[in-house]
Amino acid sequence: MKHKWMYGAIGVLTAAALTACSASPAQVNAANVADAQKTSKVAERLRLVMEQLRFQEVLDTAPPTTAQLRTLRNPVDKEAHRSRPFAAADPKPIVQQPQMDATIIELDKQGRPVSSGTVLMSPSYKNGVIVPVDRNLSTTSVRWRQWDDAGWYKNKGQGTIDVVPGREGAPLDHMLDYPASVLKVMVSFGVLQLVDKGEIKLDETYAYKPTEISPLCGEASSNTVRKYMDASLTWSSNAASCALIKLLHDHKAIDPLNQTFQDLGLETLRLKGTRPSNGGRWSNEITMSSLDTAKLLTLVNGAPGTVWTAPNGKPVKSDDVLSPASRKFFRAELAQQGFNDMLSSTNWCGGKYPAAGLPNAAPSRWVGADGTVTVVGNKFGRDVRPCNKKAEVSFAHKTGWVNNSAGDAGIVRALRGEGGRHYVIVAFSNLGTQYVDAGRSATPPGIYPFTYTEKFAQLGRLIDTYEKRRAAAH
Repeated sequence: MKHKWMYGAIGVLTAAALTACSASPAQVNAANVADAQKTSKVAERLRLVMEQLRFQEVLDTAPPTTAQLRTLRNPVDKEAHRSRPFAAADPKPIVQQPQMDATIIELDKQGRPVSSGTVLMSPSYKNGVIVPVDRNLSTTSVRWRQWDDAGWYKNKGQGTIDVVPGREGAPLDHMLDYPASVLKVMVSFGVLQLVDKGEIKLDETYAYKPTEISPLCGEASSNTVRKYMDASLTWSSNAASCALIKLLHDHKAIDPLNQTFQDLGLETLRLKGTRPSNGGRWSNEITMSSLDTAKLLTLVNGAPGTVWTAPNGKPVKSDDVLSPASRKFFRAELAQQGFNDMLSSTNWCGGKYPAAGLPNAAPSRWVGADGTVTVVGNKFGRDVRPCNKKAEVSFAHKTGWVNNSAGDAGIVRALRGEGGRHYVIVAFSNLGTQYVDAGRSATPPGIYPFTYTEKFAQLGRLIDTYEKRRAAAH
């Protein structure tokens, strides 16, 4: 059976079939250029949904004054300085169209990509713009810029620091949102590569001994690599993540990890600027686009054969990137995510707010006898059992937020008897905790506050409904 791939660009034969042909580099390049001339159905659907949700209607709880703008700086250790305004006496309309960067990669039953769509939204692209993507799930059509906190206000969402060199002439220009805790996906990937190389073991104890104490990372600690990874991925422990980053520094693995991303064609994935002394300093130098994050998760999910061809001409295969055992562990940890409150809103099951998101179940490890979710002291306060009972998909994912950043990235697979859909979804935005929906009420004392605009949950639900129908049609 032949599998036709419909990327964000064009329907073509699989990369495996392409590699088997004796196409010259010039022929391959010509084919990739042709890819940019058409768009996929999922790309068109994603852009339409993003436009219809009207993200520009959110309110800003902390817009800077003119005087504050003059001194506004990019903070270092962004997550250590993140704040939760969540409510304000007089929130203002957002000053301009928010930044959005979203990708869907549709997968077949074996996990092979069959289509993709990437959409950018910003003050320059108020209605959203579809990114041309070639058969290798790659694009040269975007000049990717590093996030700049002040620049979003003062420069109409336009960045000044290039992430990928040589893109000055690209037709699209986009400032990447800071990935917040979604960066921990890159960290875990790097650690598991060390495991596969035999340099460390999951169940060996790592003594985290920072030579510099920071608010982000905390004091010295000792735990197994497995438990550090579990804490980092399932409840987003910054201290555990700092330990893992320091572990990577100890093994001189940071630069090789960044080079691996480049070699795989994941050119916007950069774990840069962190401190060898403690694993801290998470700044805007750390970058992730939704497309490259979705590609990385596609490899973690696993697919037979060549998934795409790298810029150096080598076939990219899941088993060559991470061992089956490491990929299985990675997916299992992502599936234990405690914070189902962005593209999924299961933790807020049953209320009038927020809107229903992806229909996945909250993992039982976080659900108490009363049916409410509590994640390491953070109590959500609503009975999730009705939503768990009606769950249609599994969602192995990682969320992240700071005041001006929101992210959710994961793998969606239909549960048995629920329609067969299978896809990767990633959304990044500057709409972090600083931004709220009009009329959103505060949560009761002792209850974890609402983190994101409900428009993200609506995005998740609308895309999943589309994917459910698509799977049924096939």
